[in-house]
Amino acid sequence: MSYLLEDITVIDAATYLAGPGSATILADFGADVIKIEPPGGDGYRTLVGPYPVPYHWQLTSRNKRSLCLDLSQADARKVMHQLIERADVLTTNFLEPALKRYEMTWEELRAINPRLIFAHITGYGTEGPEVERRAFDVTAWWGRSGHMEFIRAQQGSPQNPSPGMGDHSTATALFGAIMTGLYRRERTGEGSYVATSLLANGVWANGMALQGVIAGNDLGKHKQEKGWHNPFTGIYRTRDDRYIVLAALNPAKEWPKICSALSREDWQKDPRFLDLRSAMRNRMALIDLLNEAVGSFTLEDVCRRFDGADVTYGKANPMGEVINDPQVLANGYVVPTGDAGDDYRFTVNSPIFVGGEAKKPPKRAPEVGAHTGEVLREFGIDGAQIQALAASGAVMGKL
Repeated sequence: MSYLLEDITVIDAATYLAGPGSATILADFGADVIKIEPPGGDGYRTLVGPYPVPYHWQLTSRNKRSLCLDLSQADARKVMHQLIERADVLTTNFLEPALKRYEMTWEELRAINPRLIFAHITGYGTEGPEVERRAFDVTAWWGRSGHMEFIRAQQGSPQNPSPGMGDHSTATALFGAIMTGLYRRERTGEGSYVATSLLANGVWANGMALQGVIAGNDLGKHKQEKGWHNPFTGIYRTRDDRYIVLAALNPAKEWPKICSALSREDWQKDPRFLDLRSAMRNRMALIDLLNEAVGSFTLEDVCRRFDGADVTYGKANPMGEVINDPQVLANGYVVPTGDAGDDYRFTVNSPIFVGGEAKKPPKRAPEVGAHTGEVLREFGIDGAQIQALAASGAVMGKL
């Protein structure tokens, strides 16, 4: 089977998650992704804990080949330059001092390969006083962008995000930047420097609320001072300790449906709730009534009732249910791998779909340096040279 990006060669020299995640999407569409790892492997392999098989690594490094290079050695940097000479895309999250140290700046690599798409991921951008500040998504995407402050309960403590939440969204943005660079190359014949950052994506993801701040409507400040009390977008607990969230953004239209679904048509005649203005004036009483009504039903009962009345809502699924959600499976958001191991029977699909273009079946992530010799020979480095490189420690892995 042929794949959309099978003629694209990617050197994935980024570490941890956001940069490599963009290369994962490229690999899903058939690109030949060569993962560059230092001696001992990418630190992301062991980030979560000492698991025999790092499950997070299987997600981010599927369908890639691993080449182990010690870029602190000049011979390894020469090998990197040989790879770059024939590559289409480089992904990296090295900061400027490391790029200079490893002879991998955009100016240096553009001279080697003018058609290269240099895809740079940073924490806080490439300008300003904090360009060299170390970052993870919890700091730059979540904390610095206002997400952490906005999401906390009134007078409550800020909360951490789900692991990798900001990294995965930033990876998708870098994928878009790479594809834009490839499109530009089709038009001009020239490579380009493309970039994004964790902070840029955090600010963009929080853009609706931040645009409100610009307009003089700071929802986060309002939430802390007055609380967040909207009965039509509230979160309610069911009798079996599950949760649903209403999303009745057109309350005038949905209020009769909610009343009907909960068998409380009498609420429509209650003078406190005769119109939207009255309902919001008495919103605390309405929230109490909705809590009581929803709390008298199981999640299954509430969903059946709301579906029957065409109420706009969602249910808060535990993660254990997400991977078996019929809607998730029907759309291929979680896909079978065909792998024999119990730890990798399924994997999470990347969120980009192109009509008429298939994705490669997910293949288990490689061990450190599993393809070192294979890749080097493909790039014109013969057996004697490979042995010399290995003897000096410039390259490691399977030769």
